[in-house]
Amino acid sequence: MPGGRVVGLSGHYPFLFSIPHGGISVPPEVRGLINLSRRDIIFNSDPHTRLIYGFDDVAEALVDFEVSRIFVDTNRAPYQYPPRTQDGVIKVITQDGTPVYRKGLVPGRELIGVLLQRYYFPFHNRLADLIDTRPIEIAFDCHSMLPASPPVRRDAGRPRPLFCLSNRGDKNGNPLRKGGLVTCPPEWLSALAGSLQAEFDGEGRVLMNDPFRGGFITVAHHRRTRTPWIQIEINRGLYETEEYIDPETHLVDEARIAEIRRRIFSAIAGFWEEVSG
Repeated sequence: MPGGRVVGLSGHYPFLFSIPHGGISVPPEVRGLINLSRRDIIFNSDPHTRLIYGFDDVAEALVDFEVSRIFVDTNRAPYQYPPRTQDGVIKVITQDGTPVYRKGLVPGRELIGVLLQRYYFPFHNRLADLIDTRPIEIAFDCHSMLPASPPVRRDAGRPRPLFCLSNRGDKNGNPLRKGGLVTCPPEWLSALAGSLQAEFDGEGRVLMNDPFRGGFITVAHHRRTRTPWIQIEINRGLYETEEYIDPETHLVDEARIAEIRRRIFSAIAGFWEEVSG
């Protein structure tokens, strides 16, 4: 299936997991144009998230994306492309400021259209189809983040929390203004934050809507059906350390990933028992 895979099981929980940034493949349409090494592509994707959030066996459905976010970012609006923006659905620079394409070879409108039709829209169509046809009661958009804000962001160098949970609200999960949009109830966001904080007690903070408030996926798909969506960001410092990762191959310790995966789902399951009971 172009751009990713869909796993749908009669799982124990009515969850949909979206993993939009875990892929590291290069679309054939841009091979020969890019300025990045394989290591650059891995670093600027969300490496290992397809393993960390791969809850295929216990959730109703999972959708992930094989193409690296560097080339097609499904968590951006489809109209955010160059030259209008450098960090949109089609990117011009990486998070450390490296040009994605060789000089003079940034995709033009025609190639951008091809990339959107072949990869971007099929991903979103799969999410919509699952929400419309499966008994999904909540969806999670799953990401990872660098331990500190990268150079291209306004808060460059700022340390990041262990987890960031987002619903487009404020730091308590409430709407930014009266009647404003949030993608899940504030009490749900707070309950998940508390469950993760208890599971990872003493290892770092769990913040809400800081430093991220949620992206295009959660907003677009919540607006369409009012299905609750939460964006989850895990700090890569939990597993991308000298203790757990091979600096040459970028392979991470499988036991560490399995442990983190188990603890995250334990927290999510505990949260769901609290809010759905």
